[in-house]
Amino acid sequence: MNSLATAGDAYGRAQTAARTPRGIEYEVLARVTRRLKAAAARRTEDFPGFAHALGENLKLWTVLGLDVADKDNGLPAPLRAQIFYLFEFTDQHSRKLLSGEDASPDILVEINTSVMRGLRGDRGNA
Repeated sequence: MNSLATAGDAYGRAQTAARTPRGIEYEVLARVTRRLKAAAARRTEDFPGFAHALGENLKLWTVLGLDVADKDNGLPAPLRAQIFYLFEFTDQHSRKLLSGEDASPDILVEINTSVMRGLRGDRGNA
């Protein structure tokens, strides 16, 4: 292995070790949101792919909802309640989309994007 590859490998490990929980949450939300947005654009041609992306998004929101429902969660109670409401909304809206009701997936992308802005500390645009 050459020194450049070794340095790159070590730098990559250091970056991974330095990631914060907030940064990790942002990355997961960004990845799920990109997949959801792409799948929504092809939902007519690839409904199973769209359903899979909705499922991934809902799985993420279920984890977030369970986390904020824990009495030992350190977030302020009003913020925990807002996040839990978003989980409930995401669950209900996803069910509408999967059942073929006339609903748009755009709101789910908007919710994720707003939460990502909050994680980034960009409160003015949330």
